[in-house]
Amino acid sequence: MSIKENINTLRSNIPKSIGILAATKTRTAQQIKEAIDSGIKIFGENYVQEAEKKYSEIKQNNNINLYFAGHLQKNKINRALKLFDVINVDSFEIAEAISRRTGKKIKVLIEVNIGNEPNKYGCKPEELINLIKKLSKLKNIEVCGLMAMAPYFKDGEKTRPYFKKMRLLFEKIKRLKLKNVKMEILSLGMSNDYKIAIEEGSNLIRIGSSIFA
Repeated sequence: MSIKENINTLRSNIPKSIGILAATKTRTAQQIKEAIDSGIKIFGENYVQEAEKKYSEIKQNNNINLYFAGHLQKNKINRALKLFDVINVDSFEIAEAISRRTGKKIKVLIEVNIGNEPNKYGCKPEELINLIKKLSKLKNIEVCGLMAMAPYFKDGEKTRPYFKKMRLLFEKIKRLKLKNVKMEILSLGMSNDYKIAIEEGSNLIRIGSSIFA
């Protein structure tokens, strides 16, 4: 199927209120343009250098939002600030460096390592609330939500407890009503488990292979 057909199929399977972030790591500029033409407005990239090559021109000519969805290194912060609308952060150190290097509010999603997997980046779930309280005091940081990847299972149903735990954390933080913290986005679910993520409260799914395969 074409990219357009894949997107139409995906949309028919999810509520209209759910946002779709097209994960474009390794995808071409032409594939990205096809997704834009098919109505996708949010895109995610994992590497600053790859994003610069593909999106510098695309962003000038299209009304899209670009999310940095990888692990941001300090030496790439200045370049990331020029290109991305929302940046994943998983530590106070990176968020504080972002805040110092810009003169405007930068939207961030907190990446949570919900399965405490040693091979994944992300804030530990038990440290999340303390981290967000510290981030709320940074002048140029606006926390707009949380994102997480559940451990991979062939049976997507096994991801449910992890998504449930994320939703509970999301709601708990929202109730704190912290300055500079707006719990608007709960980004959970990928091509193999997005339906379960949506059932558990995700409002932004990250889809790669189901769009571009």
